Amino acid sequence: MSLKVIAENVPNLPWEDRPAGSDAVIWRYSRNPVIPRNPFPKANSTFNSAVVPYKGEFAGVFRVDDNRRVMNIYFGESKDGLNWKINDRPLDFICEDPEIARFQYRYDPRLGWIEDRYYVSWCNGYHGPTIGIGYTYDFQKFYQLENAFLPFNRNGVLFPRKINGNFAMYSRPSDNGHTPFGDIYYSESPDMTYWGRHRYVFGATLPWCYTKVGAGSIPIETSEGWLMIYHGVLLSCNGFVYSMSAALMDLDQPWKTIARAQPYLLSPQMMYECVGDVPNVTFPCATIVDAATHRIAVYYGAADTCVAMAFATVDEIVQWVKDNAA
Repeated sequence: MSLKVIAENVPNLPWEDRPAGSDAVIWRYSRNPVIPRNPFPKANSTFNSAVVPYKGEFAGVFRVDDNRRVMNIYFGESKDGLNWKINDRPLDFICEDPEIARFQYRYDPRLGWIEDRYYVSWCNGYHGPTIGIGYTYDFQKFYQLENAFLPFNRNGVLFPRKINGNFAMYSRPSDNGHTPFGDIYYSESPDMTYWGRHRYVFGATLPWCYTKVGAGSIPIETSEGWLMIYHGVLLSCNGFVYSMSAALMDLDQPWKTIARAQPYLLSPQMMYECVGDVPNVTFPCATIVDAATHRIAVYYGAADTCVAMAFATVDEIVQWVKDNAA
């Protein structure tokens, strides 16, 4: 393979071969949803969650809306990335500043390894939605840092390594409601506390996502650029429709687009994606990549109700992006 992927080897990556006779670039797990809406009795729905390989198995942080409809994030673990045990108590973050520690809501986490620890980012309630950041070394204790930005902001997605010596993040400035607009921006920080060097990335300019776009899973580093899987939204006559697609971004200046596919990669078409608490949603929050085979397992929220999975390879998505770019 001429394309290089900078990632760890995950020999036990959850995987299912492409269906016979299919030429799809990405294909769904035949036993979706991989995580049901209620993995414990007090859960109303489980979706928009993030997972990573951990000590030969898998660990994750999961958005669970409980039966009070309180939004929070919970820890889960799995031996195979398919069968998950999710704790029935939300994460209890250790935080030095009671102003920041005060809980309002947490949702849509992302999770990734940077240098010496696992960082979690999520939409955090602080007088409106903003980007919360925390970390853990062992998934036993979680520490909360300063919020990255002022409200209102969502979809804070950290890069898996520093860019130009700084931590880096995509985000989407928003409003306090359902946000009928939204473009992706890039920011850097020397210390995970102070964020700046804000740059415009790209906007909601395609027919399938003319309303808003937001970064999805943590970008995948390749020899041809950062592969960003993102979500986009159109406003139909019956409400929002969330689909996903992909773009290649410059390695050193990740706000610059090398190629952005014009079509969507996956859209809500299956029953579990079209019917649920919020119909017509496929929302990617996590990818696991095996460096040896370039295989990808994508975890995505379906209809704001459950977690589904799809499969692809880095090589085919990168080629598809280039072939379908404007």
